[in-house]
Amino acid sequence: MRWSGGEGGGNIEDRRGMGAVGVGGLGVGGVVLALVGYFFFGIDPSTTMGVVNGVSPQAQQQEGARGTPADEAGRFVDVVSTNVDRVWERQLQGYRPPAAIVLYDQATGTGCGMGQSAMGPFYCPADRKVYLDLSFWQELETKFGAGGEAARAYVIAHEIGHHVQNLTGASDQAQRMGAKGAESGSVRLELQADCYAGVWAAHAAEVSNGQVALDPRDIEDGLRAAAAVGDDTLQRKSQGRVMPDAFTHGSSEQRMRWFRRGSESGDPAACDTFRTDRL
Repeated sequence: MRWSGGEGGGNIEDRRGMGAVGVGGLGVGGVVLALVGYFFFGIDPSTTMGVVNGVSPQAQQQEGARGTPADEAGRFVDVVSTNVDRVWERQLQGYRPPAAIVLYDQATGTGCGMGQSAMGPFYCPADRKVYLDLSFWQELETKFGAGGEAARAYVIAHEIGHHVQNLTGASDQAQRMGAKGAESGSVRLELQADCYAGVWAAHAAEVSNGQVALDPRDIEDGLRAAAAVGDDTLQRKSQGRVMPDAFTHGSSEQRMRWFRRGSESGDPAACDTFRTDRL
């Protein structure tokens, strides 16, 4: 994947090395519930924390350094997230970037409760920030078998896709539909975010004069990442069997298909998972 010459926007809030401050309304039981939801059912931790805490739970807020990080890993996140924002500025009228892409380690306070690195990357709609512990890159490769920069970029684009859904009202629509099962609002939301990640991949080069670009092999890396975090794959690894009624993100095949649909069409309108009978 080409990215080193790309533009950084400085929309990074770097909390690495700060440690977590306060737990607010989220008790130990809530953290455990979020972790169980993530590892065994693939549930978005922001959804779990929202259920535990009620409406707009608050952990003690922290503020990290704003701007472009000096290290390569931090700069990668800055360049990719800025490129994703540039794509959506063209694709969605009135688009506003997330409030920040927060880099942290181990744990940090968020508008959705206490964020933990074990939850993986997530988007918090309450504060409109994406949260990412960069140790997840290693886990993505060793635990899920999806290494490479394109796989990491897919994760960033997917989480910003959730921000797009927050702006368009798709998140509210999914919540009204329910959060569990193969046809649930949660699955439709996640598959749409996968498709949106594909839309980004289709337009990355044109919004950056080729400074950020993915070749066909990079797209395959993105597909591999999507497959690695399918509900059926995660359930099979964690409990030895597949339970479609507990799906929250979609199967590996579905996640790959919707990512490919976005990357081949380049059209957000092709990502309407809420008006299709075939997920």
